[in-house]
Amino acid sequence: MSVAPTTIRVIIPLAIRKRNGRPKIVPPSDMAPETGGVDPHILKAIAKAWSWRRKLESGAVATMSDIAEAEGVTPPYVGRMLKLAYLAPAVLEKLLIARIAPTVSVKDLAALAELPWAEQAGAVFGRHS
Repeated sequence: MSVAPTTIRVIIPLAIRKRNGRPKIVPPSDMAPETGGVDPHILKAIAKAWSWRRKLESGAVATMSDIAEAEGVTPPYVGRMLKLAYLAPAVLEKLLIARIAPTVSVKDLAALAELPWAEQAGAVFGRHS
């Protein structure tokens, strides 16, 4: 009996362009990512926060200061933005899957991550969520 392979290969055409003097990988213009109503900066900030969280939890970096030094930012900035990795699952689902735009800035979103999960969606999306 033959076993089906467990690996799936996905091919995504990408281009490398210079931006601010640095190479940046971008999708072709006809395949621009759909961000819905969510600001791409918020999506990037959440992705970066999760990356930093994984690095801390895995031991790849020891402290937030190590991340700050590697990223060229301040430790307080890392601490503030890292809070995005602790948003309620319901909030992350609305932002990342449903692409519902928050009614707050990325800085306020990070501050709201300190609220209990049950209160976050109302604070992030307004009371109509």
